[in-house]
Amino acid sequence: MVTLHRSLGRSLGRSLWHEPRPADAPPIGRLDWWLAGVFAAATLVEGIVRPGLAWRPLVTVLALVLVPALLWRRGRPLVAALLGWGVAGLLSVGQLAAHDEDLGLYSMLAVLILLYSLVRWGSGREMVAGTAFVTAVVALGMYASSAGGADVFGGTVLLLLLVALAAVFRYRADLWRRQQREIRNQERVALARELHDTVAHHVSAIAVQAQAGGVVAGIQPEKAAEVLAAIESEASRTLAEMRSMVRVLREEEAVAYAPQRGVADLPALARTGGTPAVVVSLHGSLTRLAPSVDTALYRLAQESLTNAVRHAPSATRVGIDVRREGDVVRLRVSDDGQAEPGPAAEPGFGLLGMAERAQLLGGSLSAGPGPEGGWVVEAVLPVEAPA
Repeated sequence: MVTLHRSLGRSLGRSLWHEPRPADAPPIGRLDWWLAGVFAAATLVEGIVRPGLAWRPLVTVLALVLVPALLWRRGRPLVAALLGWGVAGLLSVGQLAAHDEDLGLYSMLAVLILLYSLVRWGSGREMVAGTAFVTAVVALGMYASSAGGADVFGGTVLLLLLVALAAVFRYRADLWRRQQREIRNQERVALARELHDTVAHHVSAIAVQAQAGGVVAGIQPEKAAEVLAAIESEASRTLAEMRSMVRVLREEEAVAYAPQRGVADLPALARTGGTPAVVVSLHGSLTRLAPSVDTALYRLAQESLTNAVRHAPSATRVGIDVRREGDVVRLRVSDDGQAEPGPAAEPGFGLLGMAERAQLLGGSLSAGPGPEGGWVVEAVLPVEAPA
């Protein structure tokens, strides 16, 4: 048991000693300048009008040393604490030399702010070194003022409460940063899925155009240039979207996200010149959907179209139909390809991901052979996404 306690103590000491300074310490701002100005004015007024103050000029000048300490309290908390509490220590030494004459200014209570700042924004090493120095200065001050038991107890409780308050705010800020990192990680997972959907769709379109180009080149050579231009345009768009998403995935800090595509962008998937032809039909009021539902409908339609282009043999037409039915929106993507005979295949990762996306929004998704042949994917999503 003793060995365990010693091991835990050493681990805690190492983690505290090597703990980095929090990243949320801002540079000197208006609040710091305002606080330093108020302290300087209060110190000058007290140094002038307070009666019975020994060594008035020296004490006032020493107290004004806290002005830069207050300015550095967040950016350089250890330096600020050593400077401010060092002045308090000098005043205690002066009090001993002056034989218990009153040398303290009430404005010197500002050193408590420096102790708070040390625990709130200092690194692990800075906290250990700074609090040890503050403890020594406090002990010297209590000895110099011949403090009684009640004064010692009250002063100690006050300092401990101040340290506890700073620790609470420090770790609340750390918890907030961890939550923000978790949110960014979740956004990156979502973006990775979007990247898969987008690239798979465009690459499938490029493959179809390339296949058509091979046929057209032998029959109508003059149209081969049009096919190659379509392939080039599709490839350029794919690269642009992929680079945009990869750049977001690499960024650590917040970035400006491009607007997500939704139902209003589905007509861009339609095409009549290629094989299969894609027909998009929108019915009902589809303008006030929840953003997550709006994006999901587009991605489900895009992924279903990609699957139809890839896997539907001899399909000549793919229909994308979106209609609102009361509080739900129904998406139906069907093709006229020939369903291959044999046992039903296990759903692929694409279908599993689509079903998961629909279920997360409180909806459902089904996929299978259509009654008149071909393949049908049908998704039903609520207009308002669940909280």
